[in-house]
Amino acid sequence: MLNTNQTILKTSDWVKGVSRHGELIIGFVESMNVAKEAVNVTVVKSDNEELIGRTIPMSVKQVENIPSGHTKDAGQLEFLIDLALSTGDEEWFIELSAELNEKIQTVN
Repeated sequence: MLNTNQTILKTSDWVKGVSRHGELIIGFVESMNVAKEAVNVTVVKSDNEELIGRTIPMSVKQVENIPSGHTKDAGQLEFLIDLALSTGDEEWFIELSAELNEKIQTVN
């Protein structure tokens, strides 16, 4: 699904945007409705703390894809592992844990 920047969005992409109530959000795409050109975004950060942890519907025109970095430091991985646990995403948790373990092994 294309957003206003002509970037293809897919499930699990990290996005930033402004909700219809003007709240700034950063989160990831939980699911998509192609027919309505909408995405459901699980909010990780927001200037409205009540939204954090909730999944909210947004138009694809309200969000912008956040390019993923290829390297994450241990702190970022630990944060993402906590997020995977809180969202119940076992596959992501396993992937992040393996990445963190590999990083630790490389350092030692």
